[in-house]
Amino acid sequence: MMSESSALNVARRRVELARSAEEKVDVLVVGGGITGAGVALDAASRGLRVTLIEAEDLAFGTSRFSSKLVHGGLRYLATGDFETAKESALERHLLLTTIAPHLIHPLGQLLPFASGISLRQRVAGAVGMGMGDLLRMRARTPRAVLPAPSFVSARSATRLVPALDPRGLRGGMLSYDGQLVDDARLVTTVARTAAALGARILTRVRAVALRGDGASVEETITGERFELRAHAVINATGVWAGGLDQTIRVRPSRGTHIVLDAADLGNPTAALTIPHEGSISRYIFALPQAHGRMIVGLTDEDAPGPVPQVAEPTEREIEFLLSSLNRVVATSIRRDQVRGAFAGLRPLVDSGSDTTADVSRKHLVTTADDGFITVLGGKLTTYRRMAEDAVDVAVRTRALPASSSRTSSLRLVDRVVADSDEVIDASTGLTHAEVDFAVRVEGALTVEDVLDRRTRIGLVGADRERCRPIIAPIVSHTLAGLG
Repeated sequence: MMSESSALNVARRRVELARSAEEKVDVLVVGGGITGAGVALDAASRGLRVTLIEAEDLAFGTSRFSSKLVHGGLRYLATGDFETAKESALERHLLLTTIAPHLIHPLGQLLPFASGISLRQRVAGAVGMGMGDLLRMRARTPRAVLPAPSFVSARSATRLVPALDPRGLRGGMLSYDGQLVDDARLVTTVARTAAALGARILTRVRAVALRGDGASVEETITGERFELRAHAVINATGVWAGGLDQTIRVRPSRGTHIVLDAADLGNPTAALTIPHEGSISRYIFALPQAHGRMIVGLTDEDAPGPVPQVAEPTEREIEFLLSSLNRVVATSIRRDQVRGAFAGLRPLVDSGSDTTADVSRKHLVTTADDGFITVLGGKLTTYRRMAEDAVDVAVRTRALPASSSRTSSLRLVDRVVADSDEVIDASTGLTHAEVDFAVRVEGALTVEDVLDRRTRIGLVGADRERCRPIIAPIVSHTLAGLG
C-alpha cells in the first residue's frame, strides 16, 4: 500500500537531502535513468529504505533517447536470441496489462511489400512477426490488447501510411507492439511510484566514489560534498558505469533518430518498419509521436572514447535514416525537412563482437571488488526484470530483511494534470497546468528539465526556442511557491 505522496519537488528534495546525509539506508541507488528508477522502486516495494541519487535530472541520459517502444523482441528472434525475446515479450505483457497500461498503447507496425523490400526480407519479416505472435501468446497477452499480425492490401497500406509509394506496392504485413506515451515520462513515473513507497529521489547529487557501504557524493548545485551510508549500493549509471566500476567493460553504441513533421508523411496512423538494405535482422522505424511529429530511427554505431554528457547525431547517420525511409515513400524527404535529431548511447556489455549490432542485449549484474553491485545492459522494455535481479543480489549478499519482488503486479502512479484551457503554445498544445505539474509533482528544477525531459518540446530546436521564454516565468513562479 502506498502511504506517502508521489510528488517530487524542490521542497521534498531539500528535506530528504538533509536526512540522507544523516541516516544509513538499506539500498543506495546511483543513477536516475529507467534502470536506476526501477531498482529504487523494486527495493522500496520490498519494504527497504532507499535513496536514489542522480548527477543531473531524471532520464537525463539514454532513457530519454529511445524509440519509445515497448517491444516483444522481434529483432532478437531474427538473431536467434530466443531467451531475450521471451523475456521482452513477458515484460511487455506486464507493462501493457498491469504495470503501465495508462502509459502505453498498442501501435500498428507496417512492413510494406514495396519495390525496395526484397522477397527474402518480406518472407523473413512475415515469419518473424508470426513468431512474435507466438511469444505474445506464450506471455498470455490478450489479442484485445495486441491484435494478431495480418496481411493487408496495398490500399490498406497506403491508408495507414499515406506517404508510401504506390508503384510496385503489394500490400504488406501489419503487426502490433507497445508504444510509450513518452520514455522520459516512464522514468519519472517509476521514480514517483518509488517515492510514494518512501524512496528518496535526489537529483543533482553526483557520486564521486562508490564503496560497498556507501558513497562520497557532491551536491552539484552548491558544490557541497558529503558521505552517504548504506547496507548495499547499486550502480545503475548506464554508459557511465565503467567510470565507477573499473572491473567492467562498457561498449557504448550510438542510436540516432531524426524528427519530422507527421504531415510530411501524410499523418500516418501506423508505424513503418523498413529493413536495412540486404538485412533480415536490422530495421529502421518511422513512428508517430505527440505534437504532430514522427521520429525515424535508429542507428547502431560504435561510440568509443570518452562518454559525452549528451550524445550528438552525426550527419552520416541522419543521411542514412533519410535514405532508408526514402526507399519506400513516393516523395523523398529532404534534409531541410528534418526538424530535429537526437542520439542516445546504449550501455552494452563489451563481448568482443565485431560490431555493436552483434552485442547481446542481455543484462549483467555483477559485484565490484569494492563490494557495490553494478547492473548494466538490457533494454528499456526489460528494466523491471533488470531491477529485480539487481535487488535480489543485494538482498542475498547483504542479508537485507526483504521479501521477494512484487513489481510484476504493482501499477505505476497516474499522471493527473489539472484541467486547463490555458494553452500557452498553440503549435504543441502545451498548457500552463502541464508546466506547473512538471515542477510541483515531477521533480523538474529548471526550464531545461521541463523542455527536454517532461514535455519533450526540446526535441525540435525551433519549438524549444519559442517555448523557452513562455515556460521560464511559470517555472520560476512555481518553484517560488514551493519555498
